[in-house]
Amino acid sequence: MKVRLSEEAQAQARVIDAWWRENRLAAPDLFLTELGNALTVLEEMPTLGTPYEAGAQRVRRLLLRRTHYHLYFVERTDSLYVLAVWNAFRGRGPRL
Repeated sequence: MKVRLSEEAQAQARVIDAWWRENRLAAPDLFLTELGNALTVLEEMPTLGTPYEAGAQRVRRLLLRRTHYHLYFVERTDSLYVLAVWNAFRGRGPRL
């Protein structure tokens, strides 16, 4: 199944990657590597992750374990659509 990122998720990923490269000098590529691996796995196993309460939408989220970001995504007819990339330590989820 094809995985797509919303414009908002793409923008969030760019900001996170820039921060990661500037502040995590020992592993500057870790965020993008983990994100890419997660997207590849989701293509093969779109039911991964856990359900996340987001009103009427059937949202799931998947934790990127090493970088501590969640991917929030929904299933569409022919693809998975990532709505947000959000830090797991924020204490609240994103507005979906």
